[in-house]
Amino acid sequence: MRSKYNVPEQEPPIAVPRFSEANGFYTTPERSAQMSKIRGRKTKPEMTLRKALWHCGLRYQTNTKDLPGKPDISIKKYKLAIFVDGEFWHGYDWEQQQHRVRNNQAFWMAKIARNMQRDRQVNRQLVAKNFTILRFWEHEIKKNLGHCVAQVLAHVEDVQQFGVKK
Repeated sequence: MRSKYNVPEQEPPIAVPRFSEANGFYTTPERSAQMSKIRGRKTKPEMTLRKALWHCGLRYQTNTKDLPGKPDISIKKYKLAIFVDGEFWHGYDWEQQQHRVRNNQAFWMAKIARNMQRDRQVNRQLVAKNFTILRFWEHEIKKNLGHCVAQVLAHVEDVQQFGVKK
């Protein structure tokens, strides 16, 4: 889980080159078909976490449009926003992993950097609304679902018990 307190000040947006043939980016029909199957919502790790939380008796909203960043799971009653982030798209261990990008590096490096920057901006906006932010990596949910659920339940119990978030 990434810390909710790592929220730097406002930063200028990173420019991402447009993905087009005019800019020298070429793609095959096979690659386009693969990329079209990548989901932003209802991913397997997200659905696994949602199912586990529902089984624990927690009721939540998904992709809430009136909250910054449209959290994957939100519980407004407890001022909790939960994101399930993919390792590639959100830059897990990016300093070590970025060398693996081989095609269209200019685009993908800027794209991932912009995604990480957007995550920081969303965190700032949610903290300003007094929300607690939990961000889980896909591999955390796949390998240690119980720990992820326990973190969510611990926050809910703290709010129920003390009436304020930690």
